[in-house]
Amino acid sequence: MTTPQGPLTDLVVIEMGSLIAGPFAGQILGDFGAEVIKIEDPKVGDPMRQWGRSLPKGHSPWWPVIGRNKKSVGLNLRDPEGQAIAKALIAQADIVIENFRPGAMEKWGLSYEALSADNPKLVMARVSGFGQTGPYAERAGYGLIGEAMGGLRYVTGEPDRAPARAGISIGDSLAAMHAVMGITMALHERTRTGRGQVIDAALYESVLAVMENLVTEYDITGYVRERSGSILPGIAPSNAYPCAGGELILIGGNGDTVYARLTEAMGRPDLKTDPKFVDHAARGVNQHELDAIIAEWTAGFALSDLIALLEAKGVPASRVFRAPDMLADPQFQAREAIVTTDHPVFGPIRMQNAFPRLSRTPGAVRWPGPPLGAHTDEVLKARAGCSDSRLAELRAKGII
Repeated sequence: MTTPQGPLTDLVVIEMGSLIAGPFAGQILGDFGAEVIKIEDPKVGDPMRQWGRSLPKGHSPWWPVIGRNKKSVGLNLRDPEGQAIAKALIAQADIVIENFRPGAMEKWGLSYEALSADNPKLVMARVSGFGQTGPYAERAGYGLIGEAMGGLRYVTGEPDRAPARAGISIGDSLAAMHAVMGITMALHERTRTGRGQVIDAALYESVLAVMENLVTEYDITGYVRERSGSILPGIAPSNAYPCAGGELILIGGNGDTVYARLTEAMGRPDLKTDPKFVDHAARGVNQHELDAIIAEWTAGFALSDLIALLEAKGVPASRVFRAPDMLADPQFQAREAIVTTDHPVFGPIRMQNAFPRLSRTPGAVRWPGPPLGAHTDEVLKARAGCSDSRLAELRAKGII
């Protein structure tokens, strides 16, 4: 375990909750130096400890990432003694993150009103499917539900098929990122007033926030945005195109100057002056015809050769990266976008670094997700005043 670094080293975070939406917020804060104390069920812990396509050596490859830079405390929040200990920890903290169903914290005597009475500076981030208010507030809401309600699922996928998912839990991650945005805003405001506040981050609203002009366009024109596969309607050329050997290349050439450079690379100056493709609007109208012309051209190149040609001409292009491509790529290596950390079971493992990059106080991956309850005694002794005998008593009762 290394010394924390980053801009948040003076902050103490109590993370309560599980899965992705709350814990990813804690991961971000921990990456940038905050002391993140994760409270977990002492018997089973966060379900993320067992999630993943496989469990090599009986451990999840997901937990080392989302649990990184955190201290694990096993504590039963459903027991009054556990609730009292949680309240003592929160009394000394700056931030609480929770993603239980609305009402759970209140049922346990851990409402913001109760917690802020002891700690007026407390900032509390509450992440849920539908928010803390409204007729849907108490419904169960996973990320896919937020993606559906926020509009993302309907516009994702091929137009002749059912809506597709992104391949990652993007709704949960967006909610976590909005929670962190709210936390940093609340901390800034606290410097002026000395008071904390509640951040109410709903999954569906976090998705809605990134849906561009979807609602406004419908409101003004009546147009409902539909699924469009690998293109954006009216934005051309901007698509995935075939290369020799079955590989794909992504090319973004929709701006007028970039499109001109693309036609030079293709040896097709006629495409620059053709009335069907002469400007952005014309290319949008004739998008499918233009894509077919480009696809016929790209199919004659090996992927690496075509990337080199387009790079030389200043045309944005890329392979479709997979994990092995990332690990071998010089840009990832030069910026240490992927770092290695030591895991007690797996040994050295690689994962994404802390982002974004700060010039003076960067974040870092200091340790992977720890074993369940690895820091229970350390934290409860230091922050809850528990003696060895008290810890033994709590452990015998199943509270820790």
